[in-house]
Amino acid sequence: MASINKTRKITLSITPTRFTSLFNRLRGEKTAEFQEIAELRTLLSNEKAKILYSIRNSNPASIYNLAKILNRDFKSVRQDLLVLERFGFIKFEKSIKGNRKSLKPVLVISSLQINFEV
Repeated sequence: MASINKTRKITLSITPTRFTSLFNRLRGEKTAEFQEIAELRTLLSNEKAKILYSIRNSNPASIYNLAKILNRDFKSVRQDLLVLERFGFIKFEKSIKGNRKSLKPVLVISSLQINFEV
């Protein structure tokens, strides 16, 4: 596995009514607004941290394999992975073995930097 050396940066600007975050992507910038801190917590939850750790250390061959490693429901793991993909933390590699198609989750970042602007 090739060494990843890419940092994803999240800048949170605190305003009286909301948090605004900028996700600096590898290809341009993506903007997302969080109305409450609870929404940000859904992106940075313990479950998603465990997923990122498991992808990095266990190198699962598929979403199903990752769900088994985490001892979690396939559907829940898949939903968490889709969120992580949307914000550029992971990507999926397609593979075909016989008649079976699968998606392998792959990290595209090596670190995450969060800045709070007050």
